[in-house]
Amino acid sequence: MNQPIMPGRRNFLKTVGTGIIGVAGASIVRPCFADETASPWLRKTLKVGMLGNKGTLADRFAVAKEAGFEGVEVNVPGVDIDEAKAAAKSSGIIIDGSVGGYHWGERHSDPDPAVRATALEKLKKGIEETAAVGGESMLLVPAHGKDGSDAEVYERAMAAIREAIPVAEKHSVSILIENVWNDFLYVHDGPNDQTADELAKFVDAFDSPWVGVQFDIGNHWKYGDPAQWIRTLGKRIKKLDIKGFSRAENKFTNITEGDIDWTSVETALHDVEFTGWLAAEVGGGGPTRLREISDHMEEALHCSKSVSLVN
Repeated sequence: MNQPIMPGRRNFLKTVGTGIIGVAGASIVRPCFADETASPWLRKTLKVGMLGNKGTLADRFAVAKEAGFEGVEVNVPGVDIDEAKAAAKSSGIIIDGSVGGYHWGERHSDPDPAVRATALEKLKKGIEETAAVGGESMLLVPAHGKDGSDAEVYERAMAAIREAIPVAEKHSVSILIENVWNDFLYVHDGPNDQTADELAKFVDAFDSPWVGVQFDIGNHWKYGDPAQWIRTLGKRIKKLDIKGFSRAENKFTNITEGDIDWTSVETALHDVEFTGWLAAEVGGGGPTRLREISDHMEEALHCSKSVSLVN
């Protein structure tokens, strides 16, 4: 059986083999490999919807590459597989994973069984498409608390993911639960000292290496300490999302704005030995804006600092 992602492992081995150095103007955006035992501890990716420049998908991927990104996450199901693969090849971008583009409109926790059936079909199709374009993970919002009692919502979400695990295993694509503002596994109107315990229990209940977490660092600053959440979730975290948030103003911000303690976040990530993909999820734009976002990611978490792959 193939093993689930140790984030970016499949594509990382390809990258190491070529010794890639990314350049934007005269600025090195990835360090040169002195040998095959070192790599940046975080690999920068972003959501495809953030690519605001005009042109073909290949043109848009190329702008992301020039701005300092190594990967792009596509939306599934419905991605044009041939176009996406060709764009990745021509630009040098890695399609590292995907986002379920349906999960607010057709929810796995919807009271209507027909809606849940449609959502499950789209989850399975999304996994298949993710694999077809070379991705290793699919981000999933599994439920919304407004869809019923806590027990009902929980069981509906569990049932959907259980049905999808065999498809994930077949295609070597991890299903990654994102911690979003969906009133599930936390109290939406609760205090700001909530923990990740319920999310950890939810993931563990599947007892599957193909289910993990895509931890959004900014999303839960409203509800709890991201560093504490990271330590609780530990190896369940297979990928990261990054954005800023201001508790003082109760709003999302650029990555380096707001009041998240990025130093404590970085320390926690090192403590749990996380390495892998870091996905920007903020307002996008053209080349200048994408470079700004890439720089903000570096400023917050020092993405390009190398780590050893050999103990």
